[in-house]
Amino acid sequence: MAPPPQPDTAPDCIFCAIVAGDLPSEVIDSDDHTVTLMDINPATRGHALVIPRRHTADLLEIDADDLSHCAVAAQRIAKRMEASLKPDGFNLLNATRAAAWQTVFHFHIHVIPRYEDDPLKLPWIPRGADMEEISAIAATIRQPGTEEGQ
Repeated sequence: MAPPPQPDTAPDCIFCAIVAGDLPSEVIDSDDHTVTLMDINPATRGHALVIPRRHTADLLEIDADDLSHCAVAAQRIAKRMEASLKPDGFNLLNATRAAAWQTVFHFHIHVIPRYEDDPLKLPWIPRGADMEEISAIAATIRQPGTEEGQ
């Protein structure tokens, strides 16, 4: 019988296995809270993933401390990419839930170096919207009791 998972890991999670050293990866940075590795399905040259060492499914579940450490690690690796790869820009991308294209259910931030001639395109075409509808949605979001713990 397999031992039970550690409290901060999830069985069958590929990122937990990478953090534990049970699966190979190209780690390019790590600290006490995060691991940054190369994406094996890169959108552009140098595409990397920042993952917290503790398992958490997504943006809605990650605690603020781990989220902060991931953001700092994303900035740290972007600065290294800036110095070494000389990209023209960056995208940071997080997908939360399947409808938003999340395929690995362990929080992660994509750090994607951008190049003027790369093939990556925006997933939507920005268009104007009805300002009354935007105001109504904003009012709904601002309502008390919608924050966690309220």
